[in-house]
Parts: sequence; structure tokens; C-alpha cells
Amino acid sequence: MAGLAILRVVKLKSFGNVGGSEAHTARLQETSNADPQKTNIRLIGDNDQPLEQIVKLKIKSCTKHKPRKNAVLCSEMFLSASPEYFRPYDPSLAGEWDQERLSSFTNTSKQWLIENYGDKCVRAELHLDEATPHIHAYIVPVNDKTKQLSHNEMFGGSAKECRIKLSKLQDSYAAALAPLGIERGVKGSKATHTKVKEYYQAVNSQPLTLELERLEPRLGESAQQFYDRLKADPVIQALDYQLADRQRAMEHEQRAVQNAMASEKLRQRQDTRIKQLEEENLVLRQQTEQLRDLPLEDVAWQLGLNRDHNQPTKWRGQVNNINIYGSKFYDFHPSEQRGGGGAIDLVMHVKQCDYRQAIAWLYDSFGERGLRRAVIAQAQKIATEFAQLEPRPQFVPPPADERQWHKVENYLTQNRELLPSFLQAVHEQGLIYADEQQNAVFLMRNLDGETTGAFVRGTQGEDNTFKGYVKGSKRTKGWFHLKLGGEPNGEIAKVVLCKSPIEALSFATLEIEVQQGIPKTRTMYMAVDSPKSLPVQFLQTVPAVEVAYDDDDLGNETARMIMEQLDHATRVKPKGKDWNDTLSAWRKYQKQQRRDQQHQQPGQQLEL
Repeated sequence: MAGLAILRVVKLKSFGNVGGSEAHTARLQETSNADPQKTNIRLIGDNDQPLEQIVKLKIKSCTKHKPRKNAVLCSEMFLSASPEYFRPYDPSLAGEWDQERLSSFTNTSKQWLIENYGDKCVRAELHLDEATPHIHAYIVPVNDKTKQLSHNEMFGGSAKECRIKLSKLQDSYAAALAPLGIERGVKGSKATHTKVKEYYQAVNSQPLTLELERLEPRLGESAQQFYDRLKADPVIQALDYQLADRQRAMEHEQRAVQNAMASEKLRQRQDTRIKQLEEENLVLRQQTEQLRDLPLEDVAWQLGLNRDHNQPTKWRGQVNNINIYGSKFYDFHPSEQRGGGGAIDLVMHVKQCDYRQAIAWLYDSFGERGLRRAVIAQAQKIATEFAQLEPRPQFVPPPADERQWHKVENYLTQNRELLPSFLQAVHEQGLIYADEQQNAVFLMRNLDGETTGAFVRGTQGEDNTFKGYVKGSKRTKGWFHLKLGGEPNGEIAKVVLCKSPIEALSFATLEIEVQQGIPKTRTMYMAVDSPKSLPVQFLQTVPAVEVAYDDDDLGNETARMIMEQLDHATRVKPKGKDWNDTLSAWRKYQKQQRRDQQHQQPGQQLEL
């Protein structure tokens, strides 16, 4: 079990209380549970004057008014951690501790006191002569603003305020000790603490005794008879029942504490996450604000215009009569009626200046941040206008050249081992053809069948490695894909993702040949060379997705990134370096089988 942080605060309302507290913490009087062989350590405060005198001097030097009659003159703070921290090997060994852990606790606690209270903490003592190390700190609660004593301002006045401030104080102290492995106790716990006076009365009182004489062994009584008599004694039975009840209560309490600690850890994690989200939200709001133009009302005011209170949208100046509606404005001046949009346009219109002069004026009036907002908004406005006016570019696929098709077909069936009949069917659908440069052209289409691009693969020569996208292809809006199996208009039951069109055709060929026919369910084979171009929304609706990329570093990384976006996707790896290599190996295997079958056939018998 992790050690828990402990923090308590006691009010000292009279100098007699201050002196009495010092008598105990400075060991000016006999303390029955303290070990005289061990020495306590002064952490803060080198002055050997009586604590009462130190507090009086502090109040006199730091306050302007005489303390109220009922004022708290000093606040005593108790700091410690549960025994599990100081002696993790055996928390029950009172008076022992791990020296390294003690040093870490002491230094951290001292630093926390200094950072939070500064010179208001007039003394702090580390006690080592009792069961568990702890610190007594004395803080004079001076309000820096009013220069008066105010325990209420520092630690809370009403019971509710006190709970809130003490809880925050415990949060702060626990956060400081967290790097040491010390945790905060359960927030809002109803745990109570025995007062020092009551504790000493309890440890020094005489214990209750049983009727020992009545329960002593009798003359001539056997061990079994003695055992039976004790077992039947009402007092012993009552003690047994009480012990059993107490054991059950302790187990129940222990489970409750464990559950509460788990809930508290969850709450702390949630608090941390909430703070992170609030910080992220602030950053997003700031970024969003940068994308918004300056409010035209603010710009109009800086330009010297005044709002017409009878017509809130109207702003008047010496020569201007402007209506402002959001990011738009319109000037109703008799000599020139014109409108516009955005802060820069408004400045140029009112000041009758050019763009550069408007930029300089905005920088002078709103600073760099305001200028940035205006410029970004202006750029967005212009970009939007261009996008609306300019015709969208249409992809034009390379012209087909049927004279070159037989050469491309030979490359794909002989070099790449694709099934001739299957390749011809894909060609007849217009999904693959040859251009005038003898390149294989694989058309890319969106999910509605509209052509959005093309991928080309060189086929001339033995070592032709040319491949790439045709200019104007939209990589995120279209893919090379084909469908096989099932009903022609049926729902897609499975999608196989491959790195290239040839890989998709190779995978489909293998499935056709190994399964001896087209798939029974509607299957789409799609070439997606990057997770950036993945049609995630569509693939999330498909029952089965197979990620069929190369079994190498690049292929595995691509598959991993895709599967992070598609929880239901499964990884399928080729036996060769890729699926086309696997298809070539399958072809060699088929040829070898046919040769073996021919050798096994019996030869013809010669007739004599």
C-alpha cells in the first residue's frame, strides 16, 4: 500500500496556546511517548527566542492594526505521511524509518512550506522521537493586502470554507509529495483524528482486566476440562463474538477504504484530464479567434465613427453613413454608395487609403495580433471568391491506343502471370488499357464510378520501373478498384486493400485460381498506396476488410496505420515478397505439378 500524505491545521488563539504548543513540540515538558535518546531537528527558524515572543514580533512588524480579541494569532500545521512510506519493509516498527525516504520527505515538505508561506512560517520542527516522523510548522496568518491577521483568509472561516480551502491545501501538499510515491488520501473522507491530550490519557490509563482468578486452572482439572470450561464461560463467549464482529467490521472497512482509494485515484486522473481539456480548449479558442476577422464595430469605433443608438446597425461619421451587418458594411453617402466586407476594406473605404496604408493603420490600432486576424480573414475571403468563380479542374485520362494493348497484355500475362481471361474482362470494362507510350493505364474511380485519376505502369523493356499518377489525379477521391462475385448489384461483403493495381489484380487472380472460381460473396479489390487516401467512412460499413500489404517494414507500417483507423480489419500477408511474387510462385508450382503428372503416366507398350 502506498503512503498517504497527512496535513492538519490547528488554531492558536492566545499567546498561552502558543506557549503551550511550543512546550510540547520543543520538548520543554515531559512527553511520555517521546524517545529521549532521539533528537528532533529545526528546519525553519534559527531564532532561539520563545515561540510566543517570535510570534509577537512578527505580528508587530507585519500588521498595521492590533489583533482582534478573538483573532487567531498563529496557525500550527502538522505534516507527515503514513508509516507505509517511512518504513515500507514493516510499517508496524514504530520509531524506525528509511533514511533516504526521510530526507526526501523533509526536503520536499520544507520547500513546500517556503513556497507557500515564505517568512510567515516562523518555525518548523522535524520530530523523530515518536512513532512516525512528522513536522510541526507555525505560521502567522498575515493578510498581505489588509496587513491584518486573518486565519479565515488563509485557511477558511466557516465550516464550508474551511473544508474547501483545507481540501485545496491537501491537494497542493499531496501534489508536492507525489514524486516520492506519496498519495493523497480520499477526498471528502469523514476520518477523525484523536486529540493529543486524549491520546496520552488513553495510553497512560490502566487496562481493563478479566477475572483472572476465576479463570485459572483448578486442582485436578485436566487440560481438556479446562479448555471446555473456558469455552463455555459467558465472558469468553462474549469476547469471541466481539472479536469476530470486530474482524468482520475491520475487513468491511478495509474493503471500503480500498474502493474509496481507487475512486479517489480515478477522480484525480479525471481532474488532470479536465485541466488538459480546458487548456486544449483555450488553445483552440485562441486559434479559432485568429481565423475570425476583427469585429467591424470595433474597427468603426477606432476610425472615429459613432453608433446611432436609435439604429444599432448604423454608424455615422463626418462624411460616412455606414450600416454594419456582421462582416459586411454598406455606405449610404449621397455621393458614393458602396459596400464591402472585412476590416481591411472598411479601413480603406473610410480613410480613402490603399491596402498598405490600411495594414499600417490596423497594426497601429490593434497590434500584431489584431492585424493578423484581419489579414487572415481577407485572405480567406479572396480564396473563397476564387474557389466559387474558378471552374473546378476536370481530370482528363490519357487517350487509349488499342495498337499497343497486345504488348501491355503480354507484359501483364507473361511477366506478371495474370490470368489472360480475367485480364481481358477487366480491359473490356475499361478499367485498364494501353496508351501510345505502351504504358498500362489503370483508371481510378470514386465509389460512384466517376473517373478521378489514373495510375500508369511502364511495360517497355525488361527492367522498366516507370510508374506514377497521371497529372491531375485526385488521390484521395478515387482508387483503382474492381468487384467480383455475389450479385452484381449486391452489397459489398469484403474489401481487400493492396498497395497497387497489379497487386490487387494478383490477389484477385490467386483467389480465383485457388478457390477454383470467383468469390461467392461480393468482394472489392482496391489499390490504396497510403493511409492518407483511405476511404475510411466507406470501409467502416463493410463487414470484412483484409489489409494485404507486403510483409516488410513499409508494408507492416502501412497496415498498422490502416488498422488503427479500422478496428475490424484483419492483416493478410503474402508468402513471397508481395502478392505478384506469390502468384508467380503459384504458377511455377502448377507447372511442376503438371510435369510430375506427365512423368507418372505409363508409357505405351510396343507390339511385337
